[in-house]
Amino acid sequence: MSVNDDVLLVHGGTPLQGEIRVRGAKNLVPKAMVAALLGSEPSRLRNVPDIRDVRVVRGLLQLHGVTVRPGDEPGELVLDPTRVERANVADIDAHAGSSRIPILFCGPLLHRLGHAFIPGLGGCDIGGRPIDFHFDVLRKFGAVIEKRADGQYLEAPKGLRGTKIRLPYPSVGATEQVLLTAVLAEGVTELSNAAVEPEIEDLICVLQKMGAIIAMDTDRTIRITGVDKLRGFTHRAIPDRLEAASWASAALATEGDIYVRGAQQRSMMTFLNTYRKVGGAFEIDDEGIRFWHPGGQLTSIALETDVHPGFQTDWQQPLVVALTQATGLSIIHETVYESRLGFTSALNQMGAHIQLYRECLGGSDCRFGQRNFLHSAVVSGPTRLQGGDLVIPDLRGGFSYLIAALAAQGTSRVHGIDLINRGYENFMEKLVDLGAKVELPGQTLG
Repeated sequence: MSVNDDVLLVHGGTPLQGEIRVRGAKNLVPKAMVAALLGSEPSRLRNVPDIRDVRVVRGLLQLHGVTVRPGDEPGELVLDPTRVERANVADIDAHAGSSRIPILFCGPLLHRLGHAFIPGLGGCDIGGRPIDFHFDVLRKFGAVIEKRADGQYLEAPKGLRGTKIRLPYPSVGATEQVLLTAVLAEGVTELSNAAVEPEIEDLICVLQKMGAIIAMDTDRTIRITGVDKLRGFTHRAIPDRLEAASWASAALATEGDIYVRGAQQRSMMTFLNTYRKVGGAFEIDDEGIRFWHPGGQLTSIALETDVHPGFQTDWQQPLVVALTQATGLSIIHETVYESRLGFTSALNQMGAHIQLYRECLGGSDCRFGQRNFLHSAVVSGPTRLQGGDLVIPDLRGGFSYLIAALAAQGTSRVHGIDLINRGYENFMEKLVDLGAKVELPGQTLG
């Protein structure tokens, strides 16, 4: 990709109208691919999106001897782990910085090979995601970890054994780490204060298909009884509710009308309630959800992000762009990632009125309230946005900048659009299908 290919010119002011499709969830598909490592036979994963995180995991699996090939239908992968082997450290290190998912290879590789190497990790800079906690969890299972200059080397000289773990916060990544490690560990693992996002439930469905024994209690406790062997799975990934909500917010901000094929009501109920309170309209059928701006004024709201079943943090940034067009003062309290509101400075440069605060506004006190983080925002609207020069900071913030550029008057230059490929499949083609006026320098797209 050349330098120019990473810049998108967006000519704003045109409502997005039409239909797009969302496929499998970014927060499930790469993890299900890792789960295939645990099996003694091939697995089939369907509804796989063509995004960078999938390509990174595919490459890492292939480095470890897993055969990955297309299946019989579009978006299907067949993963054969029967010849898992040790990968070259230099080859693994070539993936350093491209994704945080390699940390989830630890448990499966320890089970299959007795050792694992994890390079330095990348991911979006939206707040602390300490990998040390992942390693603390693995030590409780019996892993021995050696820190090296190029990453972490892990061994399990006595095998992995079930343990009791209580998470200080219901982290999705830590919950995934426990699940992928506990299923083949000897004995019972009890995980308290676990994350229970729909993508976690879908990963549990994958593991249960493989032969795992996993029970979920109503108090965020998950109990895993280790088994001796896991087989392969055939599974269709749940659709990406986070991408669906991003397009819904784009419809609202641009006064558009978008049918999101593949979107499902059940996993988006909290978002849909908020969308309706703001003044957005939606209509649900068996194939997807239509989102549109029904005309008239949008309504300001008080919003607090939380772990599932609360309002997801990944829904927040795209919706904030729409809230710049709502009448009155909207209050946003971000409780999941302490730095996620940093993207609003660029919106202010485009004409938005957003003030950040260190206090917990509009909701209950959270763990960031006494730690000097700008984690609350007051959005004053409606304001007219003007095109600007935007540098994408992270995945959801990047898509939010796209929405702002599409809603703004004039032309914006959006830099770093390749980052959006981490979680949004064919997003430029989708923009063109919805009538967006976008172009790469020297090449008109729509």
